[in-house]
This record gives sequence, C-alpha cells and structure tokens, in this order.
Amino acid sequence: MSIDDPNSYSLGSFFLALASIFIVGKIVSSLFVKYKQPEVLGELIAGVLLGILGLIPLYGELGYDFFHLLSEVGVAILLFEIGLETDLDDLINVGLPSLIVGIIGVVAPFGLGYFTVYTLADLNFVSFGSETAQFLTALTIGATLTATSVGITARVLSELGKLKSTEAKVVLGAAVIDDVLGLIILAVISGIISTSSISGTSDISISSTEILIISAKAFGFLILAILLGNLFTKKLFIFIYNLKARGSLLLGALAYTFIFAYLAQFAGLAPIIGAFAAGLLLAKTNQKDLIEDRLKPVADVFIPIFFIMVGSAVDITAFNPFIKENIAVIILALVLFVVAIIGKVISGIGAYKLNVNKLVIGIGMIPRGEVGLIFASMGLVSGVLTKSEYSALTIMVMLTTFIAPPLLYKFFRDK
Repeated sequence: MSIDDPNSYSLGSFFLALASIFIVGKIVSSLFVKYKQPEVLGELIAGVLLGILGLIPLYGELGYDFFHLLSEVGVAILLFEIGLETDLDDLINVGLPSLIVGIIGVVAPFGLGYFTVYTLADLNFVSFGSETAQFLTALTIGATLTATSVGITARVLSELGKLKSTEAKVVLGAAVIDDVLGLIILAVISGIISTSSISGTSDISISSTEILIISAKAFGFLILAILLGNLFTKKLFIFIYNLKARGSLLLGALAYTFIFAYLAQFAGLAPIIGAFAAGLLLAKTNQKDLIEDRLKPVADVFIPIFFIMVGSAVDITAFNPFIKENIAVIILALVLFVVAIIGKVISGIGAYKLNVNKLVIGIGMIPRGEVGLIFASMGLVSGVLTKSEYSALTIMVMLTTFIAPPLLYKFFRDK
C-alpha cells in the first residue's frame, strides 16, 4: 500500500482501500447471493480476502482508525434501519421473553466458558502461573462468550424478510439486554483485573455500588431515551420535513441517530444501542417510509464496510495446522466454539411461553462479532490472556460470526 509519508496515511491509499472494499465486497457477496447464501457472509469473506492481500489497513496499521470509524458509522446506520423497521409496541409485547432469553444468553455461556477453562486446566491441556491467573483467564473467556453481535443476525433477518416476525423481535430485544448485561460484566471484570495481580494476589473485589451505578446508567438511558423521545420526536420531524433545503429529512434523521449514539456512549452503553433507540422512535413518525427510502443508498455505502472490517480481523495464520504452536490454539478454539454455540442456542428456551421457533432465537444469539473481540482485546492488553488464548478466542468469535447466517437461512427461510 503506497504511503507518501511513513508517519501518515495518504489520501490516495485511503481512496484505493475504499474502492477495494466496494469492489471486492460486491463481487464476493454477489457470488454468495447467486448460490442462495447470505449476502453478509460474502462481505465477511471479502474482508478476510482484503486483509490477507493487504488491501485494507489492519489493527495497528496506518489508516486503520479511519476505516474503524467508517465501520462504526455503518453498524450505527444498520441498527437505525432495524429500529425503523421494528414496531416498539410489538417489542414491548415480547419484553419478558426477550429479558429471559437475554439473561440466559449471558449466564449460560459465561458459566460454560468459566468452567471450561478449569476443566482444561485439570486435564493439563492449559496451564497457569497462579490460581489468580487461572481465575482471571476464566472470567475473561467466560465474558467473551457472553457477547452477542446483533448486527450479523439483524442483517440476515432483514435479507430473509423476517424482521417483523416474533422471533426477530425477541432476538433484537434480547440483544439489547445482552449489551446492557455485557457492559456490566465488562465493568466488573475490568474492576477485578485492576484490583488484582497476575502474580497471585488474592485481593479480588469490586464495589457493589459501582455495579449499581453502571446498571442504572444502562437501563436508565433506554427508558429515558424512549420516554423523552416520544415527547418531541414527531413534532421535530414535522418541522424538519417542512424545511426546503435538499436532503433535510435524511440529514435530520442521521443527525438524530448520531446524537442518540453519542448519548448512549455518554451513558456507558454501546453507541449502536442509541442508534437502535433512535430508529424505534422515528418508526412512530409520519415520515418513517420516506426516511427508510432515502436512507437506503447511504446504508449501501456504509454497512458493508462494517462487515468487511469484521472479516479482515481474522488472523488466517492461526488456522495453519502444520505449525506446531497452532495445534493447541485450534483445539482450544474449537472447544470454545462448541461451548459458545451451546450457551447461546439454549437461550431460546427463554421464549417458552411464545409459539415461536426457539431454535431460531437461539441461533440468532450465536454471533459474537466485534463485541466478542472487545472482551478478548481487553484481556490481551491487560496481560490476562496469552497470545495463544487470544488467538483461540479470535477464531471462536469469527467462527460463530460465520456459522450463524447459514444456520438462520436453513432453519428460518421456509417458516
């Protein structure tokens, strides 16, 4: 990749990488669509190819931050679109099942991941320098398994035309709850790591007050956003619709979305939850259909960038079984992959009171995507995870991301 200044990412390199994303992304995803496979899976594979070929910057390389920000815009627009297509009243009607699915989808994978680490240690498959190191590793791996990336599932459900199904509403609601609970777990684990030492310190604690404050922020944001948003959103968009300047409605909707994304991050939540809340509120306006129609070209530009960047994060060398050091990594990754699937699939039983396809709900909760990578990265940076353990988690995250779309197509297409 041509760089004019070794300390900066050139404008030409940026345009070349962006063109590569659009061209390769569409060629590969078109092939997948031709053979009746999810378009999103093609975009993920395109990301893997672009990463291997060095056509887009990877983490730690010059220019990565630019594309990371573009991908964040893409996933925010995706969740905004999903919110627009979701009826808030219907989402509230499946609120309790979503809550139960979300809780099971966090507790089950966390417990399975935690005890898997201890089981592998008892079998001498993995070893740790101290009990504290083993405990922190088990916590971090368990936490990584809890994360759900709603973007992958939402895209597939949209392609299938199933976003208005009860299953989709339960999954989307549960994913929001997953994010809130995941935030709390992330804060707790971060607190435990910061007050502990890998060398074996037994002083492992975090204030219950801190946990309560984080929880209150998370749940409070969603409640306040919806309640306050309902008071002024309809009148605001009547005013914006009547503005004469070209593009006022589209830009007003995007600005509204990004403000909500900012407020979500300010409250300690993932910005995409704010974008989803913005979509839910604008779905109640008279301008909903116009906004949806005008948003499509913008979504076609930004959303694929998100999925391609997720795919580009795959370290393909970690899959090479002929490298001795990779064998343990691959086996650990496969064990975690199986545990990750089981932990999420059983969450579908949380919708036991509804006449729905519970397997589809469980499958919809499988993808870990970028959310899981955040947990894994935290473990690596803090020194809790070794490079091998991090590689195993990365492989697990990518496998769950790749497997969910075809499974959803198989079990939900003809429902």
